[in-house]
Amino acid sequence: MPNTTDVTVAAIGERGLIDRIRVRIGPTPAWITAGVGEDAAVIEPERGALDVLTTDSLIEDVHFRRAWTAPDAIGAKAVAVNFSDLAAMGAAPRVVLLSLGLPPSLPLADFDELVGGVVRAAHAERAVLVGGNLARSPGPLIVDVTAVGSVRRRRVLRRSTGRPGDELYVTGTVGAAAAGLAMLEAGVDRQALDDRGRACLDRYERPLARLRLGRAIAANHAATAAIDLSDGLAEAVRQLASASGTGAVVDAGAVPVDPGAGEWSARGGQDPIVTALAGGEDYELLFAVPARRRRAFLASVSRAGGVPCTRIGRLTAETGAWLERNGGREPLPAGFAHYRK
Repeated sequence: MPNTTDVTVAAIGERGLIDRIRVRIGPTPAWITAGVGEDAAVIEPERGALDVLTTDSLIEDVHFRRAWTAPDAIGAKAVAVNFSDLAAMGAAPRVVLLSLGLPPSLPLADFDELVGGVVRAAHAERAVLVGGNLARSPGPLIVDVTAVGSVRRRRVLRRSTGRPGDELYVTGTVGAAAAGLAMLEAGVDRQALDDRGRACLDRYERPLARLRLGRAIAANHAATAAIDLSDGLAEAVRQLASASGTGAVVDAGAVPVDPGAGEWSARGGQDPIVTALAGGEDYELLFAVPARRRRAFLASVSRAGGVPCTRIGRLTAETGAWLERNGGREPLPAGFAHYRK
């Protein structure tokens, strides 16, 4: 490949960019009949499984800033946010489609790194990039990924099938991604951060989907419902409860606030629990688990690698989403919304 120093995507052209993508993909499995370079991809469905499709867009200056985040991290995150949706459905990724809106001035080196991030993130989960689209953008860089996964019919997890009395469990910790974004907005010196601060930046820039755990829970029918935390834990609780026709109560003392996020919030005079509940992009999973399936759920979590899972509350017959603390109740804070005023 030619030296990419000072070369832009406009200088290479669409066909040249597609060739650069094709080289990075490598050999494709036999079940892919047609891939990159064709008008459309052709794949064989997995026998006995349902296809699960999801798509997400990352838009410059909305979801990322090139001045802050390396191109390969942008590409990897675009894949991870889609794989998190598959994880919440109990599905395994199979293929990825990539559509890019490219400013003509985008350095070719940045393009190569971004595509490399996409391909590596897909390959890490045994998925393959099979096609997409390239278009000229007059403004921001736009990275749009569509992911296709598979799941057995009786293993599909949904957000609308929770029941009153189900216990709510969340994976990992929450608030780290929002804290990482706040650190970048504040202009922190990355080199000056301690391990907890750097972990927050990593969660924001390089999230990981809980695919193995999602599949394990689905395979063992250990949860009645699930959702991923793209817009914050509070919003996930609210959406799962609303879709299931229930209410929800969260115990403030049980919320697993990320240590680095808690320190950052406290330093800024904010309530660590509220900011952790409201902050988005952690890409953890929230499960509704019947009490009678608690042991099976925890056993599935252990077999899937022992990802920390914390019981934070329950679904209720009465409607509304509430936070319990200090002997009282208050509404759950609002999560992220693109068009909220």
